[in-house]
Amino acid sequence: MSYWRSLFDYLLHRKERLANDRSAHLDLQLSSETSHLPKGLEIEWLGTSGFRLTYEGSTILVDPYLTRPGLFRVASGRRLVPDENLLERYVHAADAVLVGHTHFDHALDVPLVTQRFGCKAYGSKSLAALFQGLGRPEEAVAVEPHRVYEQGPFRFSFVPSLHSKLILGRRIPYDYEISCEHAEHLGARGYGCGQVFGIRIEVAGKILYHQGSCDLIDDEIPRGSVDALLAGIAGRGFTERYLERLFARVDPKLVIPHHYDDFFRPLDQDISFSLNVNLSSFIEEARRVSRDVEIGTLEPTRPLVIGQASRS
Repeated sequence: MSYWRSLFDYLLHRKERLANDRSAHLDLQLSSETSHLPKGLEIEWLGTSGFRLTYEGSTILVDPYLTRPGLFRVASGRRLVPDENLLERYVHAADAVLVGHTHFDHALDVPLVTQRFGCKAYGSKSLAALFQGLGRPEEAVAVEPHRVYEQGPFRFSFVPSLHSKLILGRRIPYDYEISCEHAEHLGARGYGCGQVFGIRIEVAGKILYHQGSCDLIDDEIPRGSVDALLAGIAGRGFTERYLERLFARVDPKLVIPHHYDDFFRPLDQDISFSLNVNLSSFIEEARRVSRDVEIGTLEPTRPLVIGQASRS
């Protein structure tokens, strides 16, 4: 389906689509009894592509994005300022931060996290340039693709990937590297995409794979089943056979979709859904590719401890 046809269909059936997405989000809430994640792992969706994973006292964050400035501020090009109060509210520990690419909705809050917790951020050369511009180059690690890094019980590696072409299916937004000399006054355009990575995480004998954007380099992804695929789903319609190709490489037992929420909406408000992402349709697409896959959603900022009763 073309971009314009898809958008027209969304606008024509918007109320029905949003109702279906809300039902899918609520009906498929992941159970703490799932066998596909290690007992004792605490997993929390921070909204957008952000996750917190805590195990045996160690915490890693992936693409934490908490500040969520409004659409007008982003579109106007005004400076984006990380919100320290939100960090204090939603993040209480971090031993490492993993960053899939450096768009503002993945990287804006990362320097604030590393500064507060004295940890390092792992990601692209573009991420390292961001920290260089802040005068804190020692806090960033420009990773080597496929090299395994360790933090406590976690082992992680970065898999070269691609960003989906969100602009009318033709172009990647802000498709350039961050190369600023000073990074204190960046607007959304200052956060160039840079190199894109999928992130493979091993903990307690289980493998999780974080796909932050809906395109991939098939041959870069190691073949073999993963226990949980953290699947970003925004923009998947712009990538040919996206799910089929991704599932063929990672053969997931569990899929946790993300990046379908409205990331201009504050985290303390009830979840809303991004324009034309279509969570309910994603569920159908995933089950057409793999009938046996388990699909589980998470409520933003509501931690789930595997093997323990869910928190109310």
